[in-house]
Amino acid sequence: MKIYLGPAGVPVSASKHNTISGIETVAKLGLNAMEVEFVQGVKMGNDLAKKAGEVAKKNGILLSVHAPYFINLCNPAKVKESEKRIMDSCERAHYMGAKFVAFHPGFYGNLAKEKAYELVKNACQEMSEKIRANGWDVFLGLETTGKHTQFGTLEENIKISKEVKNCGVVIDFAHIYARQGGKIDYKKVLDSIEVLKPSLVHCHFSNIEFTMKGEKRHLVLDHKPDFEPLAKEMLKRKFDITIISESPILEQDSLKMKKIFEKLGYRFD
Repeated sequence: MKIYLGPAGVPVSASKHNTISGIETVAKLGLNAMEVEFVQGVKMGNDLAKKAGEVAKKNGILLSVHAPYFINLCNPAKVKESEKRIMDSCERAHYMGAKFVAFHPGFYGNLAKEKAYELVKNACQEMSEKIRANGWDVFLGLETTGKHTQFGTLEENIKISKEVKNCGVVIDFAHIYARQGGKIDYKKVLDSIEVLKPSLVHCHFSNIEFTMKGEKRHLVLDHKPDFEPLAKEMLKRKFDITIISESPILEQDSLKMKKIFEKLGYRFD
């Protein structure tokens, strides 16, 4: 198995705040992954995506993409524009060689959870068909969400991934921890994903502040949940794992996680 580690977005220490500089900085830091953030909108063209992919390949950096936040597949009035934002993200991901496009599926609103599930599943089915028709080698990454009002429990996302091609689960451990009121069983989470027979599992990690409603804000790695027990559990697995730091200090906490893995005996190439 192989571990990929890096920040969600351009490192704070990058000389220029752009994707190319971000990838080069990640490599210089001795990290090997970066998530390209389209959270405020897809503002990158395909030519730049190709260049980013070339720079990443040259430097041995595994890329992923986070689609815009403005997505709600549970709302029929917003499904088409939400699908377009995700598909635009998938197109850029294809050109940069990124496998996972993470996104928050939506909000239950006044819907029964079963109805919300059907709406999200149908939208994913439509997008999956378009991905295959375009010949894109990308996965729709349904991210586990951190608020009780949001669609995206681990169980919901696994079920869709079993039923729809080109779908995978993005495990956000902080979100699961917050949604469960400060509890998480790392072994149970990783065991549950094995039903999908993954070769690569994509994850987000940070510490987090939460309330009874769920997540409030991401925190640096001086709080909870603890990372070392997760690292120990990950090293027992056979599939490759990408861990994207969503800490406010991005690459600094990626480097902390790297040191923990090395303390446990793992060696990065």
